[in-house]
Amino acid sequence: MKENFDWKLTRSFLREALKEDGVWNDRTSKAVISSSARARGEVLAKAEGVLAGLPLVKEIYGLLDKRVKVKLLQKEGAKVRKGMKVALLEGPAQALLSGERVSLNLLSRLSGVATLTNQFAKVLPKGKLYDTRKTTPLLRPLERYAVRVGGGTNHRYNLSGHVLIKDNHLRLGGGVFGTVSAARLKYGTQEFIEVEVETYDQAVEALRAGADIILVDNASPKDFARILKLVKGKMQVETSGGLTLSNIGKYSSLKVDRFSSGALTHSAPSIDFSIEFYPL
Repeated sequence: MKENFDWKLTRSFLREALKEDGVWNDRTSKAVISSSARARGEVLAKAEGVLAGLPLVKEIYGLLDKRVKVKLLQKEGAKVRKGMKVALLEGPAQALLSGERVSLNLLSRLSGVATLTNQFAKVLPKGKLYDTRKTTPLLRPLERYAVRVGGGTNHRYNLSGHVLIKDNHLRLGGGVFGTVSAARLKYGTQEFIEVEVETYDQAVEALRAGADIILVDNASPKDFARILKLVKGKMQVETSGGLTLSNIGKYSSLKVDRFSSGALTHSAPSIDFSIEFYPL
């Protein structure tokens, strides 16, 4: 699987992560490990999951000390099990120890996102699972990457993407018809406009104002059925709001274009990994 990282941005982020962890002033390793000592390491999965972020481990050690050699044993998106080796490391012992925590934190976090996304994706029609902007600040590019590894699709990247009118916009901006019309007037016919609706009447307004897609959130089952019948073939439909792994199966048969869930990123438990080091 291609990483599709913006490597310039990613390397800048990784340098800051290494700086945050004080890797160039690792007082413990410098005190107890000889600068000439060499070691090897095995990166091990400690739980089942979907692997994501392994290329970052290689990049981290390349930034830390180019003498460290990293051999990746598994591909991104691979299903891992407890005890599986996913990478081998070899090089200066001090550098290996210093890069351990940043490597494991990112590998664990991204694999957790990929694993939860994969669990959602198995239940839903292919290509219809989307993430949201509910990501960890500054980790968005990497968490979105992990969603793709797990089988999901990325929603708009940030606020500069397409127009997405949510409930608070509606309260402050004058309702569905008014806000959609204002966005269309400002940006023209080429703009992709999405608007959140909770009722059948709001869906009627969205259709009348010329929205491209409606985000149905917290609608009653009765209203949802009426909305789907109303907009069939006239605009796209996305559903969101409270979609979790425990309830997503109830929605999987809905005839909608997108299922979006913030849980993919904000509620994904990390998959534990460790590095076992041995002297050379």
